Amino acid sequence: MPALMKTEYIGTIVWLGVLPSRASALRSRPVTSIAAHFSGLQGDDHGGDTRASCSRVTTQYPKGTRIRNTRQVCIVSAEEMAAVAADIGVDRFNPEWCGANVVIEGIPDFTHIPPSSRLQMPDGSVLTVDMENRPCHLPAPVIEEDAPTHGRGFKSAAKNRRGVTAWVEREGVLNLGDSVTLHIPDQRNWAELAR
Repeated sequence: MPALMKTEYIGTIVWLGVLPSRASALRSRPVTSIAAHFSGLQGDDHGGDTRASCSRVTTQYPKGTRIRNTRQVCIVSAEEMAAVAADIGVDRFNPEWCGANVVIEGIPDFTHIPPSSRLQMPDGSVLTVDMENRPCHLPAPVIEEDAPTHGRGFKSAAKNRRGVTAWVEREGVLNLGDSVTLHIPDQRNWAELAR
């Protein structure tokens, strides 16, 4: 019996980018297609089978511990980024500012799709969602370069709207304009959350 349920939600890839060097700058570079390999997106600095643990998992590991890389891909929602843009006072949010790899339009409440959801492309390639990508202060200076005085509001504006991190489960190619079908785990919520 399948453990994942195909939903009626189909989004569209409206922007793609790679982050060549996170050490140099958080700014992504736009592209029209990206090869997705098991080790991550071709040409993106977040790739690799493992990574150093960061502040998001310090409850489990000391910062810098080598762990499985489930943060290969940064995916955001066009609708949520439009709301962030309005809150920080710019006409349009440039996905480059937050190091995004994929911008998807058409899937509501995108940042809160369940962990372990699958995003499937027309060629069969699949990105598996790890979890919500919590906002931080790192995009602020990048935003400030293009929109002075607007970057400092990003962290609070992006709360519950920062998208998700994901990893490549099935290889393929992501293209601008591709449809993205959402599959979610077929399970009830954890009962202990209600206590």
